Amino acid sequence: MSTVKSIRPYHSPAGGWGALKAMGTALAEQDIAVSGMATLSRMNQPDGFDCPGCAWPDPKHTSSFEYCENGGKAVAWEATAKRCTPEFFAQHSVTELLAWPDFELEMVGRLTHPMRYDAASDHYVPVSWEDAFALIGRHLNALPDPNMADFYTSGRTSNEAAFLYQLFVREYGTNNFPDCSNMCHEATSVGLPKSLGVGKGTVLLEDFDHADGIFIFGQNPGTNSPRMMTSLRNASRRGAVIMSFNPFRERALERFQSPQNPVEMATLTSTPISSRLFQVRVGGDVALLKGIMKVLVEADDAARAAEKREVLDWDFIRGHTTGIEALMADLRATAWEGIERKSGLSQDDIRFAAEAYMKAEKAIIVFGMGITQHRRGTQNVQQLANLALLRGHIGRAGAGLCPVRGHSNVQGDRTVGITEVPTEAFLSRLDARFGIKSPRAPGHNVVTSLEGMISGDVKVFFAMGGNFVAAVPDWDRTQAGMRKLDLTVHVSTKLNRSHLVHGRDALILPCLGRTEADIQATGPQSVTVEDSMSIVHASAGRNQPASPHLKSEPAIIAGVARATLGSRSVVDWEKLVGDYDLIRDDIEAVFPIFQGFNDRVRVPGGFHLTSNARERVWSTESGKANFLVFDGLGEDPHQDNPEALWLTTVRSHDQYNTTLYSNSDRYRGVFGQRDVVFLNEKEMSRRELKADDRVDLITLSTDGVERIVRGFKVVPYSFPDGSCAAYYPETNPLIPLYLHDPTSFTPSSKGIPIRIVRSAEQTGA
Repeated sequence: MSTVKSIRPYHSPAGGWGALKAMGTALAEQDIAVSGMATLSRMNQPDGFDCPGCAWPDPKHTSSFEYCENGGKAVAWEATAKRCTPEFFAQHSVTELLAWPDFELEMVGRLTHPMRYDAASDHYVPVSWEDAFALIGRHLNALPDPNMADFYTSGRTSNEAAFLYQLFVREYGTNNFPDCSNMCHEATSVGLPKSLGVGKGTVLLEDFDHADGIFIFGQNPGTNSPRMMTSLRNASRRGAVIMSFNPFRERALERFQSPQNPVEMATLTSTPISSRLFQVRVGGDVALLKGIMKVLVEADDAARAAEKREVLDWDFIRGHTTGIEALMADLRATAWEGIERKSGLSQDDIRFAAEAYMKAEKAIIVFGMGITQHRRGTQNVQQLANLALLRGHIGRAGAGLCPVRGHSNVQGDRTVGITEVPTEAFLSRLDARFGIKSPRAPGHNVVTSLEGMISGDVKVFFAMGGNFVAAVPDWDRTQAGMRKLDLTVHVSTKLNRSHLVHGRDALILPCLGRTEADIQATGPQSVTVEDSMSIVHASAGRNQPASPHLKSEPAIIAGVARATLGSRSVVDWEKLVGDYDLIRDDIEAVFPIFQGFNDRVRVPGGFHLTSNARERVWSTESGKANFLVFDGLGEDPHQDNPEALWLTTVRSHDQYNTTLYSNSDRYRGVFGQRDVVFLNEKEMSRRELKADDRVDLITLSTDGVERIVRGFKVVPYSFPDGSCAAYYPETNPLIPLYLHDPTSFTPSSKGIPIRIVRSAEQTGA
């Protein structure tokens, strides 16, 4: 697709005719304008397949279509008629393809054959499945220590595939499971258990129908989880207060036109979403949250002194929590001057938000990666839990915490065992079920995996999906580490950057997609996924596979396991792959929360995995929910550096994770380009910059390493002082590997201290 480069305001609401046009364009670009609509009609339906995009839950199928613009694009990209064949690889060397833009790589189409890198010719060449599996087995068996291999998982992987994957890897002998959750919501997974005893949210979709207040922190639903907009639209129209806290005034947080509503579409009207939108400074979330909680405590003190109704839910606090005294002491000691300076918001604004929260009898707190991807992301999440606990908004209908996970089954993968820090209880049940002896030592996460590659301690990298090379930080160092590996293996549907930054040996193994029929020994199979609200449901594709040479993810795992473990394995891999019901029986045996798995998943809509916190049962060491204090207000010492700007990396609207559907960002008015940096006019003036100037972005590193991206165009935009934004993954080279949350190891992609200088050579707009 060719789009003229321009910066022009987009005045239409989110959704609406713009969304329908964009989805139609995506289908046409993939040569499936007609067949694509038939495929979409089966998405998110009880007998169909789960959207391969975001993890937002499905409603009770009350309309004829249950998909959004970006879900439609995800399906178009998977169900494309275009093919990436051995002939393509014969025509283009890896060195040549490295110079291609990421968008052009994905546009080649679906991978059709297993491919092996040939160093002599610098081309990928066809390889049989048997030879590919044998090559993997030889490399893994040659390692003196299983911990020299890392096994990555993306959120696309089903529960069944993820369970088999962790079973094989643990029978092989390691807990090295870096996964995509490490880079996004790991702060939730490790932060909330300390607060609430669970690492997931506490709400269901129907809670949005009953909430009278919805508070959204660091989340852009119109791009990252567009089906959420239906719930927000309905809440707004029935009078619920919606408060949004985000550096950008995202279009979907302002107003939304529902493509499923004939009246809005015909009359070109829309629904206001946020009652107020507060542009919090990048890295200022804790200051904001402490300010809101400080107002609550002050109001409660005043109410109790006047013998009026208490503001805090003291019955809940006394009966279900611990640590309130330390939190209140910290809030009382925190000065407003620091809160205002760090958050970028006035005391009046914060009081306005706090008063709205006080009035909400049933409040949902929504948050995304604007909260988690920070140097102190785990503690950010815990402050949101504090806010909910102060008013008793956990375990109440229409209220709770709602972390918005990214990829479709990223939460499910963790539930069925993809973790580098497994519990003894889980490993004991796994060992008892299969008669194996799982390793007990903690394994690698993404950061420690990359450190191992750089040091040379990791020799083999196996990835179930994803575009690992592009998604990780500190490209100069991490990509050099990837090139030192003995073997890289990528189970993929389409060509991406990770296939081109590879080890000495490299394999691309093409797999079935969600939309495609999966036929095994006992017939057609379905898989299962878990959404953001812990609903597990079935997914079954019907499309003819893109190539007869594709295998399902479970079949690929079984092939690797047989080639690696041989007669050492006690698992009947062929039997399990022949009937996915047997895999689900094993999941149920190892994880009692899946009781009645096969029967329950056959019920349309699936079933909910019980959340103890939702029932006000606290699986913490204290046996209660814990108020946890955040020491201070800031992210990092650089935050007080007058030269520093805080960079947050963001997706464009035409993007899902590292997948680019185009080079445009419709809602922000950027077309045909991605090398831009958003900066407010005050910050531009301080640096004597004007619109379209070209600048270099330079990390304020503390390790002596220069990290720089060059030639970015300045785009004036409403954005907080001291802050700027640019697209991911183009600015990932600026994120030092050391700049991560020390508790969750999540890279600080939403808080990078940088400086901006004029480029040595100005380039055209």
